[in-house]
Amino acid sequence: MNLYQRLEEVFHDAGGKPALCCSGGEDWSYRRLLQASEGMAGALASLGVGVGHRVLAQVDKTPEAVALYLACLKIGAVYAPINTAYTDAEVAYFLADLQPALLVSAARKRAAGGVRVETLDAAGRGSLTALAARPPSSARTVDRAEDDIASIIYTSGTTGRSKGAMLTHGNLVSNARALLACWGWRADDVLLHALPIFHVHGLFVALHCALLAATQTIFLPKFELPLVLRLLPRATVLMGVPTFYTRLLAAKEFDAAWCRNMRLFVSGSAPLAAQTFAAFEERTGFRILERYGMSETLMNTSNPLRGERVAGTVGFSLPEVEVRIANESGEPVPSGVVGGIEVRGPNVFQGYWRMPEATREGFRADGFFVTGDLGVLDGDGRLTIVGRAKDLVISGGYNVYPKEVETVLEELPEVAECAVVGVPHADFGEAVVAVVVDDGLTQARLDEHLRARLAPYKRPKQVVRVRELPRNAMGKVRKNTLRDAYRELFSS
Repeated sequence: MNLYQRLEEVFHDAGGKPALCCSGGEDWSYRRLLQASEGMAGALASLGVGVGHRVLAQVDKTPEAVALYLACLKIGAVYAPINTAYTDAEVAYFLADLQPALLVSAARKRAAGGVRVETLDAAGRGSLTALAARPPSSARTVDRAEDDIASIIYTSGTTGRSKGAMLTHGNLVSNARALLACWGWRADDVLLHALPIFHVHGLFVALHCALLAATQTIFLPKFELPLVLRLLPRATVLMGVPTFYTRLLAAKEFDAAWCRNMRLFVSGSAPLAAQTFAAFEERTGFRILERYGMSETLMNTSNPLRGERVAGTVGFSLPEVEVRIANESGEPVPSGVVGGIEVRGPNVFQGYWRMPEATREGFRADGFFVTGDLGVLDGDGRLTIVGRAKDLVISGGYNVYPKEVETVLEELPEVAECAVVGVPHADFGEAVVAVVVDDGLTQARLDEHLRARLAPYKRPKQVVRVRELPRNAMGKVRKNTLRDAYRELFSS
């Protein structure tokens, strides 16, 4: 069940086919990626890294970084990537929590607790690369069971302590297989990859599809609009966060001609505004495919490859994945009723690293994982996400779902993006506040629009205008930052 065993066979058969095509650098064939992964595995083994040992990786996006990940799979180590933007103080938390056998960093740094440090820089060079080039340059591929841990992905930590989600080889294999089938991956597909690889979306969802199918990936360090536009005609698939699509639409020259070879645009990691969905279809003729996943479960649902893709929804359960809407006690509620989204299936993680209490709290007795998201299923089983349970606003005793208010605000063409949060209010307990990035929206037009579409208790008590919303590396709005920023708005 070692995922690497499957990849090893695929890479060997693919041989000289292009694997990772790098802008401004050398392209890597599948043969080269296989050799680099074997060399990196040999380097890790020479450092004493073995089965079950954790490798903490804070490295730039390079083919060598992909080889490092694959090498960890090969030798049965546990790969734990973290955001390259984290400071040394933040990295110290992960070192203390994970207690890794090795830290691989883009730059030489002093690690706490005597953890060994090796380097892998933005050019793919460093002490670990040098070790990988020395004989013996390979290590044995070890057998792994379905429930053996392959990776620990830390949650974004926007509220409280960041938790390490333990993902198994079985999780990774089952989810990749489901996505390849659901998205109709073809032998001639070319993936345009501009996502970071320290996160589920870029590392597991995007790369696994391409690697398991032995197809070509245009491997970009990050999303840069001019470069993406130039390379888009070479691609057939783009996976991105909503920001990718708003930036493409902001380019006046972007139209259907740029998408002449595309077959699929996928969006995830954050909600895609219905306005963006409609504008993209009008400009290109393509309906973006939205899906729903998280660090703890990989992908849960997807809009159909063939069939109706409804703006603002995330589609249907993937094969072998069960999704239900439940009340606070875990009892399923009827279709059309808002409740907590709970999932069960081979994609669901094993639990949180060294957090048994958080793990127990996260699962129902029947094995369903409580995602913390709120949603509703229609009669056909199509899922719509309403928001995070922790973001629910209770104003004057009434529940206000921020997503509903945001959707109404985003109907206005002057609103580029928005976020709705609840802040303390002496009379109402919490007041609805809308933080808006807009272009020339008048108060009169806003008031008229909201009065026609929302009950009084749902309407924002205050609208704050900003130049941009705070986001994390995956494009999710940091609502805790907004709540902190405006918590004194009604205190005087």
